Amino acid sequence: MNEHDTRGDTGTVTGVDPGRLDDQQLMKELETIHRTRHDTLLYGSNDALRAHNGRMAQLEGEWLRRNPRRAVAAGRTREGARERGSSDAATPGG
Repeated sequence: MNEHDTRGDTGTVTGVDPGRLDDQQLMKELETIHRTRHDTLLYGSNDALRAHNGRMAQLEGEWLRRNPRRAVAAGRTREGARERGSSDAATPGG
């Protein structure tokens, strides 16, 4: 096993510990896992999906830990969603 690999409870390689990645490497890992998400969900085995979920949680958790004050778009909050919903209802045909 390479020094950067981590192993899950089942002994499968789950990748480099996110805490050891620099910011650019972490973003590249996140982009890759998000890009492969749909295919894993639709066509992956249960084990593959479980591993994907675990790795995604590790990577996203590390990104959030490093970026606690990230910008949050108003439309991505509950209040923003309610406003979108009420404006959709007021739109003809909406």
